[in-house]
Amino acid sequence: MARIAYILLCHKDPAAIVDQARRLTRTGDYIAIHFDARGGKENFAAIKEGLKDNPNVAFATKRIKCGWGEWSLVQATLYAIEAAEKSFPRATHFYMLSGDCMSIKTSEYMHDYLDRNDVDYIESFDFFESNWIKTGIKEERLIYRHWFNERSHKWLFYRSMGLQQHLGLAREVPSDLQIMIGSQWWCLRRQTIERILDFTRERKDVMRFFRTTWIPDETFFQTLVRHLVTEKEIRSRTLTFLMFTDYGMPVVFYNDHYDLLLSQDYLFARKISPDAKELKKRLGDLFAETGRDFQISNEGRSLFQFMTGRGREGRRFSQRFWEVESTIGRNRDLLMIVCKKWHVAKRLVSQIKQYTDIPCLEYLFNEDNTFLPELGGVEKSLEKRARHRRAWVRMLFDYYDQDRMIFCIDPDGLDLISDFYSDRSGTRLLEIECDFSDDYLMGHAKRTGLAGDTTPQDALDRLLPTLRADIRHESDQIRDAEFDNYFRIAQSKTPEENAAPLAAFLGIPEDKAREILSIHYLFSD
Repeated sequence: MARIAYILLCHKDPAAIVDQARRLTRTGDYIAIHFDARGGKENFAAIKEGLKDNPNVAFATKRIKCGWGEWSLVQATLYAIEAAEKSFPRATHFYMLSGDCMSIKTSEYMHDYLDRNDVDYIESFDFFESNWIKTGIKEERLIYRHWFNERSHKWLFYRSMGLQQHLGLAREVPSDLQIMIGSQWWCLRRQTIERILDFTRERKDVMRFFRTTWIPDETFFQTLVRHLVTEKEIRSRTLTFLMFTDYGMPVVFYNDHYDLLLSQDYLFARKISPDAKELKKRLGDLFAETGRDFQISNEGRSLFQFMTGRGREGRRFSQRFWEVESTIGRNRDLLMIVCKKWHVAKRLVSQIKQYTDIPCLEYLFNEDNTFLPELGGVEKSLEKRARHRRAWVRMLFDYYDQDRMIFCIDPDGLDLISDFYSDRSGTRLLEIECDFSDDYLMGHAKRTGLAGDTTPQDALDRLLPTLRADIRHESDQIRDAEFDNYFRIAQSKTPEENAAPLAAFLGIPEDKAREILSIHYLFSD
């Protein structure tokens, strides 16, 4: 009889991880957990404490910091696999999961499903011949070495790749491998896992190659399984049900998706909304049932395409992203920096990036050409960003896979600020108070088209007081709104005086805030 060792990669919500591990092991299966080193020692300690008496739980041989698209995700998986392979000699299958996955069948059904076919389940399509990659770079993922993360160090990522292209430093793919690509959610037999571990120890050249490829979790296991296992023993599919919107974002499942999920020819589903408490409870109770029959209709994808193609109200079968994701999320913190001098806010954001792991964006509602990830084209229009503001920001949270995010906003965006404050997310506001000289205001008038090089001086003299009053009025409106968690730093204050409000805004120690504020040219024009 099949015994499953679940390989769980997770980075947050210790209580949910403990619940997931208890549920998946209560029918005799196993679980090996890698908790991202970015998740904090206290959270990891809470997980270990909650599972300390469960003999069917193991932890990865080493914890590392993980980043989307990086080798670290594959390495973390290997650390968890090593722990599972050593700790659970009776495990027959190894099943890759994330913290957002939940079972949609009974444990009994899963074991019988795996017993019926002695095969590995993993999506694997030819990297170069298939059209699995829809957008973005393709062969560049492999033939160039990637040392920087495209999401957190976009400029360095593309600059490095551009230099390699310019210098002709393209490399060869290992000659004996057919590079494959597919979903990272697989289920592999024990003998396959053992072959993979042996391969990683023997083929250091292949390991070096994949360590500097981009998004290797979509190619590493997919390639090795095809290399080590005969084709007749592979089913090129995942046993985890997941769908994507036309904006490239994962479809999120809610309470009213219970019947739909059970009718799919899959064992797990991803992603379950953290707010879908009723769905989680029903799926959790279902897992331990026995004698349950399932009517498989497998219509999920066609139904989703039909419904979203026409648009509708309500939440059944998932709505358009701006309807579904009309809230940023109760467990997320949105940090807004408001400043009239955009270059000052950008300098501060640049410093924050160096000293924290918080994703930082610039004037995403004010500036057309601010650096943004590709999310189906919605990022290219200021009008679309503003119209679907909360959904847009939620997409960015999902993209960076973080619970905190910073962006800058012009003081004239009071309606945007107020709207974000009405959301269920934790919202904070930092105002940067700057001094405005006459020379700066004259330059501002010319940049915004209020004046030109030939504007008479007496006209400028009449305009400047109005501009100054307008800027002051925008600031006064923000202060009069009396937003909660409002902080202010000022050009007229010393870095020591500004450190306390910045530290409170970012949730960091004051000494680190002083380091962020240490650049002497922060307020320079």
